[in-house]
Amino acid sequence: MCGMASAETTRASVHEPDPVRPTHEDGVAAAGSELIGGPLGRRALLGASRWTPVRVIALVAIGMFALGLVQKAPCYNGAWFFGASSQYTHACYSDIPHLYQGRGFADGLVPYFDKLPGDMQYLEYPVLTGVFMEVASWLTPGSGTIQDQEQWYWMVNAGMLMVCASIIAVCVTRTHARRPWDGLLVALAPAFALTATINWDLLAVALTAAAMLMWSRGRSLAFGVLLGLATAAKLYPFLILGPLLVLCWRAGKWRAFGTALGGAIVAWVVVNGPVMLFAFEGWSKFYTFSQERGVDFGSFWLIMAQNSDNPLSTDTVNTLATLLMLVCCAGVAALALAAPRRPRFAQLAFLIVAAFILTNKVYSPQYVLWLVPLAALARPKWRDFLIWQTCEVAYFLGIWLYLAYTTSGDAHRGLPTDGYHWAIGLHLLGTLYLCVMVLRDIFMPERDPVRRSGDDDPSGGVLDGADDVFVIGPAARSRRRHAAAGFDGPPVEWGKQAATDGSL
Repeated sequence: MCGMASAETTRASVHEPDPVRPTHEDGVAAAGSELIGGPLGRRALLGASRWTPVRVIALVAIGMFALGLVQKAPCYNGAWFFGASSQYTHACYSDIPHLYQGRGFADGLVPYFDKLPGDMQYLEYPVLTGVFMEVASWLTPGSGTIQDQEQWYWMVNAGMLMVCASIIAVCVTRTHARRPWDGLLVALAPAFALTATINWDLLAVALTAAAMLMWSRGRSLAFGVLLGLATAAKLYPFLILGPLLVLCWRAGKWRAFGTALGGAIVAWVVVNGPVMLFAFEGWSKFYTFSQERGVDFGSFWLIMAQNSDNPLSTDTVNTLATLLMLVCCAGVAALALAAPRRPRFAQLAFLIVAAFILTNKVYSPQYVLWLVPLAALARPKWRDFLIWQTCEVAYFLGIWLYLAYTTSGDAHRGLPTDGYHWAIGLHLLGTLYLCVMVLRDIFMPERDPVRRSGDDDPSGGVLDGADDVFVIGPAARSRRRHAAAGFDGPPVEWGKQAATDGSL
């Protein structure tokens, strides 16, 4: 019996590599596992329980999301409705209840088609997010006081956003097939729970996470469609196409990229086309608002403006921010084409979105949601992830205390301007720190937790284990040296060779 079991285990291990156990390779994960009995032993019966990683992580994500709802309880019970600064002192602010009436949902106005009273004439959100908001308003009872309706509206949105949070956790868990437990980074991220119901960003994040999963499975069209839908909900997901372009260029995977790009364009047009055609002024409000919006919370531009006697104009900031972002894009492209070993897709996706966040003229606290799933895939290391999350939680508290200070009149309860600048600095430094760790992994693949375990690019789909076709810089010189030495064939078979012979 024992011999038969060993034979079966051996055969399975040849075709299906064992999952990576973070408690065996990550000191912080091992220490944290002591709360539930410590790391798995070598005689543990894996797969013998219904509690698979996907189910466990989904439940943990729902539990953390519920704790985030509890954190909003002081506002739900009154702070949203009574007193200007109490929602800030309790750090439980949310746009959702305020915009129920402020954007015409309470009056049955149709987003993008009907003008709104006040300064904001049309809904300033992308179309798919507007649809999400509208569906939630349909599910909100129209009886009772406006406070009752706003409470219901927030709860309905919270339920829909909880589904999005579960999708994100499941997709991250399944993207790296041998590293399912990395999904706990998303499920347990404190900033994720604190910011999940501030706004509607989780819709775009869920669609982006699903797109990343589809690409990892080699389903280019599904990836493109989901990414197009994500871009119809929030602008940032389209940035991911840039790193994908240069990675596919390096690997010669033009057909897969073309399929993805075509699917993204069609999906985006299907959602936006009707509104663009019949309500162009309302549809374009998101884009004009983003362009005309001045320097705002969370950005280094705000620190500069508040410490200057002659702050830069909005047009100047727009131009400089765009130039900085273009420089970052060029840097990511050069990195993708010149690195001695092709970077992983998730690494470059994280870097490009982080660059957008760092150079943008505004950083709302919920924008951290954009990075959490990408960070878990790009750098699945608990120490670095928690350092970054600590900085984001500090910023989360800092912005609300600063708003409490500015809205409390002569009492000045909260964080003064200088203190808020330190909070912004922590957010910037935390994000830069994680970027540096990802860059180090790219230049030193032996330090990359994913590649150290024998994988090449498990989120890369057709890029995983692919040969290089076009490279520049050091990678090109290496190729020429191999050619001069009479080497016949591709210089390196990344991933597959490493997984076979154990090298890395």
